[in-house]
Amino acid sequence: MPAATAAVRYQGTGAVLPDVPYEERQWPDGPRWRTFQGGPCLPQPPDDDEADRRLGPIGAVRRPSAEEVRLVNAAILLRRPLLLTGRPGVGKSTLAYRIARELRLGRVLQWPVTSRTTLASGLFEYDVIGRAQAGQAWYAARQHNGPADGPNGGDPASGDEARVDIGEFIQLGPLGTALLPHRLPRVLLIDELDKGDADLPNDLLTLFEDGWYAVPPLVRVKRRSPEVIVHTADPGRTAPIVDGLVTTRSFPLVIMTSNGEREFPEAFMRRSLRFDIPDPGPEALGELVAAHFADQLGDMHDRLVRDFMTRSEQVHGLAADQLLNAAHLATSGAYTPAEGDNAEWQALLSAIWHPLSTDVRADGAEPSA
Repeated sequence: MPAATAAVRYQGTGAVLPDVPYEERQWPDGPRWRTFQGGPCLPQPPDDDEADRRLGPIGAVRRPSAEEVRLVNAAILLRRPLLLTGRPGVGKSTLAYRIARELRLGRVLQWPVTSRTTLASGLFEYDVIGRAQAGQAWYAARQHNGPADGPNGGDPASGDEARVDIGEFIQLGPLGTALLPHRLPRVLLIDELDKGDADLPNDLLTLFEDGWYAVPPLVRVKRRSPEVIVHTADPGRTAPIVDGLVTTRSFPLVIMTSNGEREFPEAFMRRSLRFDIPDPGPEALGELVAAHFADQLGDMHDRLVRDFMTRSEQVHGLAADQLLNAAHLATSGAYTPAEGDNAEWQALLSAIWHPLSTDVRADGAEPSA
């Protein structure tokens, strides 16, 4: 195996790669047909505290499944999106943050999908009204200070409108930012793709195959302004766009989640890898609690996980964050959980460990017709 590939192999254990300078880090080559030549490369992307907030501090021991490790590394090598399926609350979105932190790929670019989401909204937003108002203000100032020196007298509807920096009114979305020419791939989380419009998967498929997109407002002014600096989805960051076109370089590591509300087109599935995340067992739940609370729970750690598993079976599935809520209450000092005979504590657990489906009653039984 080439050294470059070994250096970035995802392990999933929680251990973070050595802090090698960004410009010196290696990345495995992708297939020839998935190689892109965008440029010039942008500086190292910023990081944030979101991964630590979701995963707990670095250093917590984790034992991932072999399938998780295998499919994440396959997605890296093949430059293909990874579709995560499973019940709500099993940790689908968490995987994106785990990958980004372990491989030191910067902050995760999160794109939550709703029924109103379009491909264009993920790529960029253009504040056309704001630019028009700025153009009018510039024109008014020129009229007040003296005649404009342009051939059209500074009319904001004319070519002199280019004096108003159009880049100040263009904001790239998470999808558009992920496809910028980064030296190393960005992690893009497309959350709950199944809630989007039926055409969105096919629109994404075309974009992922081509590896580039156009920003029409910049294409229209490319003769006057061939290079424009725009805002990105990274707070405080900007990026240059030449001739109104963005071409990726290191294809992003795309993590898509779905709760199984509908099926996706065959062509889309054929070009994606799929990982069905099972409900976490007692070992994984114990690791999750330990990552956030270390040894604060003491002897109650195992009992809380065991009670959660029992309750989850009764109500046909609970979300992992419901366990974390109980652990936080147990360590807050506001309650004194006892060995199963504390009525107040048991009533509280029943309230926070409520069924996720309206088809199941709080006692675990299915409602009568």
